[in-house]
Amino acid sequence: MASPQPASGKNCLRLRFRVLRAPTLRRHPEDGRVRIRRPRSAQQIQFNRTLSSGNNFVAYVDAIGELDGTPCVLEWKSTSARYPEEPAGISALDPQLICYSWMTGIDEVAQVVFVRKRLVEVQYLRATISDEQRQEFATLVEDTVRRIESGLFLPHSGIRFPQNPCTTCPFIGLCLDKRDLVEATLVRKPGVDLGLFDELSF
Repeated sequence: MASPQPASGKNCLRLRFRVLRAPTLRRHPEDGRVRIRRPRSAQQIQFNRTLSSGNNFVAYVDAIGELDGTPCVLEWKSTSARYPEEPAGISALDPQLICYSWMTGIDEVAQVVFVRKRLVEVQYLRATISDEQRQEFATLVEDTVRRIESGLFLPHSGIRFPQNPCTTCPFIGLCLDKRDLVEATLVRKPGVDLGLFDELSF
């Protein structure tokens, strides 16, 4: 399997965090725990990996830098509630962090979580991803690609009231076997702009 190749992105940290409150932004650099030596080229990095099927897997990593002096992949998060910290090492189960480790080949990963509360708080959650986890993720990716190429889409419900992702899913017509919904959301007609297909470009 070919090694992923990084390509620097154009977005910078301040653009990513513009939705956060000013006190949160001020505290982050004061903590001094996170360091990105080349902020212009080490943030919003695109990685590409060629799969055995010939398809290209693309991932965008928030940053590669250091947390408390340890080189690692950095992922920025903002939330209204604290992320769980127990049991120890629980962050290593996060599929997104496993994906980033698989794409970059870096064992150490960390989430920098900006908690939007009255009292400003930043969580630093570290994890170490194992070779076994990366291999399991690689197998999952290859299996998913095979299923997509064979047209095998096993439906899984998103119903969980009061939140219901199924109502906004463009593929709901396939699950309900409603041809009119399929044609309305998934079939491109002359002169009709579906929009979402135009955004899936790499």
